[in-house]
This record gives sequence, structure tokens and C-alpha cells, in this order.
Amino acid sequence: MDDALDFLAIGDITTDNFIKLKNAEVTCEVDHTNCKISMPFGEKVPFEDSVIIIAVGNASNASVSASRLGLKSGLVSWVGDDAIGKEDITTLKKEGVFTDFMEMQIDKKSNYHFVLLFGAERTILIKHENYNYILPKLPPVKWVYLSSFGENTLDLHQRIAKYLRLNPTVKLAFQPGTFQINLGVEKIKEIYSLSEIFFCNIEEAEKITGFSEDLGGRNEKAKKLVELIHAYGPKIVVLTDGPAGAYAYDGNEFFFTPMYPDPAPPIDRTGAGDSFASAIVSALVLGLPLSIALLWGPINSMSVVQYIGAREGLLTQEKIEKYLKERPEHYK
Repeated sequence: MDDALDFLAIGDITTDNFIKLKNAEVTCEVDHTNCKISMPFGEKVPFEDSVIIIAVGNASNASVSASRLGLKSGLVSWVGDDAIGKEDITTLKKEGVFTDFMEMQIDKKSNYHFVLLFGAERTILIKHENYNYILPKLPPVKWVYLSSFGENTLDLHQRIAKYLRLNPTVKLAFQPGTFQINLGVEKIKEIYSLSEIFFCNIEEAEKITGFSEDLGGRNEKAKKLVELIHAYGPKIVVLTDGPAGAYAYDGNEFFFTPMYPDPAPPIDRTGAGDSFASAIVSALVLGLPLSIALLWGPINSMSVVQYIGAREGLLTQEKIEKYLKERPEHYK
């Protein structure tokens, strides 16, 4: 590697097997929360289709997104010494992602998840393999994008924090996964405090902060949540609220960004959050102001949900700029 990477994602990688269900039933609370999917038990249940997508996962999706947006992008991740792991690396190389920091571990399996598709939503059956998570020796890069891991990776987070302390010019984007959220802020408080920008959705923010009071409206609640997370140390906090839009706070100013209109009903929402966050970070890496970067995210996620899987719909910089040029009046 001759020049410093613009964007280095760190996190688990997986293969997703998308199974499109035919006969299922979804039940929700009156406010469309706490939804459950059910199928006949003890029977043969037909399905419509199965599609396998190689080399996905939060960090992997972000690394591909950054590469398509014109950045010199890389990935730190761990795979097994099996055919799936080899295919993961080959796929990323084809996408222009620098893979020399990935490790293939002997006698380990590569992650493989099942995604149950029903309508535009999905339920993911996950199993994180237990890798020996050793952080490779990293050169200084412009941005690190840290996302989800399996359990037993607290030491790894501490090593990442040490790397960031020793390389203060490196900026951190943090998009926590389930394990990191469940750890609580205190155990990885350095990661929060070292973050240049932080991403989560409104439900995750409630869990992180412990704040779930109704303040009379989603806007008021979102503003309270981004302030609470900002107090943990991230310079910029971005909070998504599904189709309702996204909120951001940089310590001085609040921002609201609506979702970009869908050209057609969404097919699959897998990877929408990754495409959203990685596009915003990529715009910041390219030197754009936050107000413009926040407009890149919904455009990228709008495109991704039009396809099965998290990678096919990822946009180039030229396509995002075209959508911006043709944006509706309200999109600002």
C-alpha cells in the first residue's frame, strides 16, 4: 500500500442467504412496534426463492460503499479457512477494497447467516463464529469506520482505542452493533469519546441512554437522544428514524434530513443503515460539509433497498450527485 487509506472499516463479515417466504403471518402492536413473524410449526413450509450474497455485514458493506464512492477503502475482518472465506476476500478485491488486513484463521468457519424476507422487511438468523480477534498492525489512515462484532471482543475495542490515541489524526466513525450496544457505554467509553461521528437508530439510542420518555413528539424525543449521546463524547451524532427521516447534532446545531423518495416500493431493507452511514462518512472524507453529507446518506439507502442484499444498490459519487441535482423541493 503506497498511500494512506481514506477509509478503513473494522468489523465482522458474513455471507447472507436470503430466503423469500411465501406463507407467513406478521402481528404487531397497535403502533406497529414489537412485530412478530410466524409460520406453521412441524410442517414443510414452501418458500419463493433463495439468493446468496457473499461478503456482507456492516463493516464490509461500508468498505464497498466507500470504494464505489471513489475512496481508497480497506477492511479489517476475520474469516475461516474455507471456501466461503476465500470467496469473501475475492469478492471484496473485485470491489476495489484493500484486503491485506483481513485474516483467514485455520480450523475456523466463516460467518454464514440466514435472512428471512417477507415483504420489505427481514428477520436475520445470526451466528458469529468465535475468532481470535487480534488487531493487525495498522498504518495511519484518514478515517476508521468501526461497526458490529460478535461477543468476546472487549479487548479488541481497547486495542482499537489505543491505536486511535497513538494516531490522533485518524478520525473515527462508530456504528455500533448489538454486542457493542449491549456492552453499555461505560465498558467502551473511550470508543464513544474518540468518535468523530456516531450512528444509530432511535430504538438503539433509547437502549444506549436508558431514556425512553415521551416528550410530546418524535422530534423532541430525537433531539433529547442526540444530546444525551453527544454528551458521551462523539462530536457528531446521527440518529435515524426509519421512513420518518434522520436527525443530527454537532454540539451547536440540530439537523433534520427527510428520506429520499423511493422510486418504487422497497424490496429489502438489509444494509440500508450501512449504506446511509457510509455515504455520510465518505462525503466528510471528501471534504463536504455536514449539511451536504447528510443528504448523501438517504440517497444511497434509497437505492440499496431497491435490491436484495446490501451491496448491489450501492451508488457511485456521480449517481448520488445526479440524484441531488434532481431532488424534490422538500429534500433539503
